[in-house]
Amino acid sequence: MTDGILGKAATMEIPIHGNGEAGQLPEDDGLEQDLQQVMVSGPNLNETSIVSGGYGGSGDGLIPTGSGRHPSHSTTPAGSGDEVARGIAGEKFDIVKKWGINTYKCTKQLLSERFGRGSRTVDLELELQIELLRETKRKYESVLQLGRALTAHLYSLLQTQHALGDAFADLSQKSPELQEEFGYNAETQKLLCKNGETLLGAVNFFVSSINTLVTKTMEDTLMTVKQYEAARLEYDAYRTDLEELSLGPRDAGTRGRLESAQATFQAHRDKYEKLRGDVAIKLKFLEENKIKVMHKQLLLFHNAVSAYFAGNQKQLEQTLQQFNIKLRPPGAEKPSWLEEQ
Repeated sequence: MTDGILGKAATMEIPIHGNGEAGQLPEDDGLEQDLQQVMVSGPNLNETSIVSGGYGGSGDGLIPTGSGRHPSHSTTPAGSGDEVARGIAGEKFDIVKKWGINTYKCTKQLLSERFGRGSRTVDLELELQIELLRETKRKYESVLQLGRALTAHLYSLLQTQHALGDAFADLSQKSPELQEEFGYNAETQKLLCKNGETLLGAVNFFVSSINTLVTKTMEDTLMTVKQYEAARLEYDAYRTDLEELSLGPRDAGTRGRLESAQATFQAHRDKYEKLRGDVAIKLKFLEENKIKVMHKQLLLFHNAVSAYFAGNQKQLEQTLQQFNIKLRPPGAEKPSWLEEQ
């Protein structure tokens, strides 16, 4: 019966070699970070609840049973109050016990994988997609940083050009013999300033879109990936536990423990497969959204920069109109959230 359950897994179990590597898959986080992730997911005893999950779990499966404070009804008999207190203490003890057992199993599995004495379940295709997403996020973060630097430099350039234009205009009034020369230089700086403000608006829009893609869309997918990786560790921990029980002697006591371990393993397997499906869907949608967003943003960036350095003011303004970018006049306040709707 156990072999039938374990044989249906869609993923493969890869034994860990003596050097701690699973085939050629790279290790993303250090052992210390993984252990910290196991330990920080302790139960919150301020609010009493029955927890169905454990390491790395979300709020799903929580059954609230009331706060940890004693009822303050004056009509409650003393005996009844003691029973309530004992019930709350018992629930909290069960929560800590379940969390402790789950953390122990996950830590044991993690160390077993790291030191080459265990096996881990790996979906090779999904793992490659996850690693590609992390690498893509790092590269996009670099682009975002460079875009912000470009915005800062453009803003400084605009301030300098604006000040230089004002200085030329002032000297044009006070130097009659050079009035014409100072005058057309002042007009040139004002025109450059105007085109620069238009370019700055386009670059700001580009940076804002990249920031949303990196810090919201990609980060949301990576949060689901972290939940999936936590569920994978739990799944392997309880799978190993079930395999060890299956190889042991069979008696009345062991049979009951085996059935309990089998039920727990099945619950963690269902959770793992659900999160694996969620990650696959989010990765697909993220890729589609990334292509759509970047196609628009790269076209905007190219057209705006090309028009600016070509001195084509008309094309520069048309680029902003094409992408529905509205420039705010200098000193204008940011619109309220109602105006942005």
